Amino acid sequence: MHQIQKLDGATDDSIIQSNEDRLRRFGIIDSTLREGEQFANAFFSTDDKIEIATILDAFGVEYLELTSPCASPQSEHDCRAIAGLGLKSKILTHIRCNLDDARRAVATGVDGVDVVIGTSSLLREFGHGKSTAQIIDLAVEVISWLRQQKIEVRFSTEDSLRSELDDLIAVYQAVDRLGVDRVGIADTVGIGSPHQIGELVRAVAANVSADIEFHGHNDTGCAIANAYAALLAGARYIDTSVLGIGERNGITPLGGLIARLYAHSADLVRKYRLDLLHEIDHLVAEMVGVDVPFNNYITGFAAFTHKAGIHAKAVLNNPSTYEILDPSDFGLTRYIHVAHRLTGWNAIRSRVDQLKLTLSDEQVKAITSQIKQMADSGKLTLDDVDAVIYAHSRHAQSNESIEHFENHLASCPEITDHQPVALEERQ
Repeated sequence: MHQIQKLDGATDDSIIQSNEDRLRRFGIIDSTLREGEQFANAFFSTDDKIEIATILDAFGVEYLELTSPCASPQSEHDCRAIAGLGLKSKILTHIRCNLDDARRAVATGVDGVDVVIGTSSLLREFGHGKSTAQIIDLAVEVISWLRQQKIEVRFSTEDSLRSELDDLIAVYQAVDRLGVDRVGIADTVGIGSPHQIGELVRAVAANVSADIEFHGHNDTGCAIANAYAALLAGARYIDTSVLGIGERNGITPLGGLIARLYAHSADLVRKYRLDLLHEIDHLVAEMVGVDVPFNNYITGFAAFTHKAGIHAKAVLNNPSTYEILDPSDFGLTRYIHVAHRLTGWNAIRSRVDQLKLTLSDEQVKAITSQIKQMADSGKLTLDDVDAVIYAHSRHAQSNESIEHFENHLASCPEITDHQPVALEERQ
């Protein structure tokens, strides 16, 4: 049995501090142009890919991963085109573990190559048919050649969570000795839990010196949590895609990872152009023919919308009461929803102030009561609410005019003996 060892001299406290230090150095390998291209609705043209690559580069992702040039002639053309753009983000391509793929990848001018091979018993039996020893021999051959080309190399197992730990460690140690830049852990079917991911990352980190990359699918809804657990356990890089698009349910979404890390510490993600997230999500959504989900992290239309009266009151006093993310950091604004039966008078007061009207608290409370009654009878729009507010405002101004006129009459001696003048209130 292969023995998993802790690093010499490591204590629990030192490991935690070391991982916090590593977390501050985390990086994103965005795979929208590789994993994302495997999404059912994705049919990116060369121009589409260049537009996506350019905006993700402006956002600041450290790496862009592209479809293998071996996939098709157009894929090879696109790989060369993006590698030749001169972007700040390093360009990677994803290949099978064989020399022919490696040679074609290097010829495109990319900065690095991501090599992958399945290690689970299922993939070994029903995929490539190789034993663990044969996988190691093949990996040594391919990686040795790639290292001679002076480019970055990542070696990843596929279906890592359903592979035997002893096999994984043996493979990772073999490629680590060859000097790979990163070893990849892939939860290919999204079966892992945060606890399992953390345990596996720690086991790998204790046995290799290379950086660790995590690629997690979202079949069971844990992709973001698993990516976060991987970083806390010692991984340095996370694979993402815009909106999480990819094979089946996709992988860790770029915006979701940013949101999770922002909640840990906003300083972790300030190196990125956070104000571009909204544009990025909507750009890719349009390209693949889907809507940005209403509850999407950061960029969904409901992300910073507050509705219930007690929520609205607290947020108006101090947004952090119900917001862990500051919308202004993402170039966005919060919205206090007032057109419904759950609204409170503080929310209506906020809308009155936005309309630059002057109404007393009692008047605002009367408006709130009327809106609640209307909402009980049917759906309201903001225009409906504004109409009620303006009507009350006109009524209040009319009353003030009447009161002011009557006060004026009372102050004029020459007409005080006359009959009071009755003025009809405007409705």
